[in-house]
Amino acid sequence: MRSTTRTLLAAALVLGAAAGPTVLPATAAPGPALASASARSEAPSSADTRLTTAMEAAIAGLPSADATAALVRVGGSEGVWRGSSGVHDLTTGRAADPSARFRAGSVTKVFTAAVVLRLVAAGKVDLDRSARSYLPELIPASYSGVTVRQLLNHTHGIPAPDFPWTTIEGAYANRFRIHDPEEMVRSATAKEREFTPGERQHYLNIGYTIAGLIVERVTGDSYEEQVARQVLRPLGLRDTYVPGTDPRIVGPHNHGYQRMTLDDGTTGLRDVTVWGVTDGWAAGDIVSTTADLERFTKALFRGRVVPRGPVLEEMFTVPQVTDHKTGKPAEYAVGLARKVLGGRAVWGKTGGRWGYNSVVASTRDGSRTLVYSVNSTDAKGGTMNKVAMNVMVAAYGMPS
Repeated sequence: MRSTTRTLLAAALVLGAAAGPTVLPATAAPGPALASASARSEAPSSADTRLTTAMEAAIAGLPSADATAALVRVGGSEGVWRGSSGVHDLTTGRAADPSARFRAGSVTKVFTAAVVLRLVAAGKVDLDRSARSYLPELIPASYSGVTVRQLLNHTHGIPAPDFPWTTIEGAYANRFRIHDPEEMVRSATAKEREFTPGERQHYLNIGYTIAGLIVERVTGDSYEEQVARQVLRPLGLRDTYVPGTDPRIVGPHNHGYQRMTLDDGTTGLRDVTVWGVTDGWAAGDIVSTTADLERFTKALFRGRVVPRGPVLEEMFTVPQVTDHKTGKPAEYAVGLARKVLGGRAVWGKTGGRWGYNSVVASTRDGSRTLVYSVNSTDAKGGTMNKVAMNVMVAAYGMPS
């Protein structure tokens, strides 16, 4: 039933959304250049002056080869700053909308983790129970030892599912394909485990796909409705929504562009604003704004989303294991990740969908929060987008 419903709805939406992408060859001018950021500062102080200077420099000169727009909000007792730069789209060149909606990518995981932890606090989910005990017909016996906590902190050992592409061009060709969560789980769990659950950490989407299905099983409700009921409506996040099979961004939004090989064999930018996100689902599909994400971040750290106490502490507890690929100490807790920036711990989550990068971040005491959306032309590149990195450093300092 889930697959049929998703497919029929998507087919109707795609007919109206896929009239054809904007293609900008590498040799074409990327639209009118904006040499300086459009910014507004609040509560001026010496600290705010330094912040303003750093932030304006970080997002100046857009559109550029790295990004076409940037929206930034900094909050907390150390200073407040709001700014935007770049363009709404490369065709008209008009200024970027600072209130625009955007794809938040894996920032979705923070929302999913919050919903699961609220269910834990309500006694409906047990972090130490196996995922298979909730989904016995879907999780095979070979993964019977994987717990709900391990799904959320990426120590489950379940590999990624297979997708019918290996390149960005292949992903673009399949951008309207509907991916069913259960089928993604079956694809992943048909493979051998990467490691014994709990022994290492490997950041992947699949744990959160399974977590979304557990939310549906224990509530008898859709994942989408549970996010709205448990988080969005109570916090008044009116510009945040879970898109389901709709490949469009509903409401005001700045266009996203991705550098790739074009039909004539040259490298250039494609408008990738309209792109289905069912491959991400509970791990990466939310659409939001910087204002909504700032409100969510502040509420989360203050214990207004997940109750203060042991349950909330799960979001700030990094397992004492090493990363599966690098061998370095793990960085991911439940929903959030820990980074040392400017000599202090910063907790948050980055997100990336084609054409869009985002972040929510905060010091534990909330003295400095950061939310950004950067319309990256390399949103899923091997390294962090240059503009996004500059914004992060301007807010917190260099990585230690």
